[in-house]
Amino acid sequence: MPLYLSLMRFTPKALAALAESPDRVAVSRRRVEALSGRSLAFWLTMGPYDCVQVFEMPDDMAMMQYVLRARADGFVEPLIMRAFDGGEYAAILAAATAPESPTPTDRS
Repeated sequence: MPLYLSLMRFTPKALAALAESPDRVAVSRRRVEALSGRSLAFWLTMGPYDCVQVFEMPDDMAMMQYVLRARADGFVEPLIMRAFDGGEYAAILAAATAPESPTPTDRS
């Protein structure tokens, strides 16, 4: 399944309800599972983002459904990135560095 990273910033609503934050993590995991995905990791972080979550989701559509629901709750502003594992990275590099096929108009 595709991997996704979510860098999240707490909203003022989330900061006002910090004591409920562990419950929000459980809600997130349930929502991911309901979309046939898995939450692989969750960390509280220092720096410009408050949390990082790693997901496996069936596809981009499932990930966007999750993101829109999370944003509608108003607790986080996420930045979502598609992540590629080592095997995918190798395949992408092989395709990107392969000699280009001649186009039908090339007669070289």
